[in-house]
Amino acid sequence: MKIKNISLILAVAVSASALTGCGIYQKYDPEKVNSRLVSEYAEALKQEEDAGAFGNLAWDKVFTDPVLADLINQALANNKDLRNAKLNVDIAHAQLKGAKLSYLPSLTFQPNGAGASYAGSDMSWTYQLPLAVNWEVDVFGKILNSKRGAQMAELQTRAYEQAVRSQIIAGVAQCYYTIAALESQLKLSRETAELWNESVTVMKNLKEAGRLREDAVVQSLAQYYSIESAITDVEMSLHEANNTLSLLLNVMPQKWTISPDAALNVPEMKRTAIPMAELAARPDVRASEMGLAMAFYTTASARAAFYPSINISANGGFTNLLGSFIQNPGDWFIQLAGSLTAPIFARGQNIARLEAAKAQQQQALNNFEYTLMSAAADVSDALTTYEKSMQKQQWLALQVDNLVKSVEITNELLLFDGSTTYLEVLTAQKNLLAAQTAQITTNLTAARSVINLYQNLGGGR
Repeated sequence: MKIKNISLILAVAVSASALTGCGIYQKYDPEKVNSRLVSEYAEALKQEEDAGAFGNLAWDKVFTDPVLADLINQALANNKDLRNAKLNVDIAHAQLKGAKLSYLPSLTFQPNGAGASYAGSDMSWTYQLPLAVNWEVDVFGKILNSKRGAQMAELQTRAYEQAVRSQIIAGVAQCYYTIAALESQLKLSRETAELWNESVTVMKNLKEAGRLREDAVVQSLAQYYSIESAITDVEMSLHEANNTLSLLLNVMPQKWTISPDAALNVPEMKRTAIPMAELAARPDVRASEMGLAMAFYTTASARAAFYPSINISANGGFTNLLGSFIQNPGDWFIQLAGSLTAPIFARGQNIARLEAAKAQQQQALNNFEYTLMSAAADVSDALTTYEKSMQKQQWLALQVDNLVKSVEITNELLLFDGSTTYLEVLTAQKNLLAAQTAQITTNLTAARSVINLYQNLGGGR
């Protein structure tokens, strides 16, 4: 008898070992994924977090403008997308609770009664007050993998929530500095239009004095009208930007008072590359990894479907129907049963499910690798844009200084000694307006690149 027991134990141990080798009980581990890129990612996860890294800074340490900070707080409190993302976390958490409770037996109470009369006899009543218990013994990891997959799904929704939070912070900041830039451009355009209108008056006077021809006045008027028409485009863009900010804050469309002088001041950043550890902190990267983990457990569940299901059931209660006899009063009864269901031929469904799960797991791996590469590209683009925008700002500042002098000189030459033409004056003024507009646009591009970099590094956690 002892030899039989030992043999049984050894058989169970060998079977468990074989099942573990098949991946039914294995946990997802990025270090064991057959991918060089994912291996680098796994190593990065082991590194200690750098609190001073740009993406790890609190958002209120990056966006210090008090007006902007107030708008971001409003958006985080009211934004519809963030609210829905939080609800998705609640949904995933509820599903995880359900998966964990799958380990417990089910308990049902189903009372019933019936009456029968034969050949005019008195009605005979039977009744049962049964409690039924059913428990699936998770020997082959079916419930285990379902629970682990639900855990990964909850982590994924939390990562998505953080991604939405980061997008909202960046979106509000983008709108804020866009509105500031448009207000600055609108102010510049209106001031230029006033100066140009004065120039038209001067040219009309010079024409009456015989110093200029009619075509000079017509050209000046045409340029003045061009500036006025461009103002309408800026006003329309400003209106749209205000509406976008309103939607981010989940309020009715309105105009926001933002200073045209608002500027984003950040420490100088000279970096040629971003460590994998900083990319790993991005919520979309984490969400993509959780998708890979979910696919891993789906494959494990598909493998487990090839193994038997073991169920233990028990029924007990009070009844007056004992066999074919009716007994009043009734009596207690209890029934115990166990069953093992082993799939032998399922018309290829289990094989197909496993093959599909493997293919989906490879898709998840491909998507995760691409997410990592895309994250690196996003950060690289933001860094390069910031660096080039800062260089461009320096050149534009010099260009504007010289064009201001050019406008002053050409105006003086035209008014006092006539040694230049109206065309040179017109060209100098147009070039100055274009350079000043480019300066505003470049400042906005630099601010946007910093905001994008902060978001691309998972900022706002």
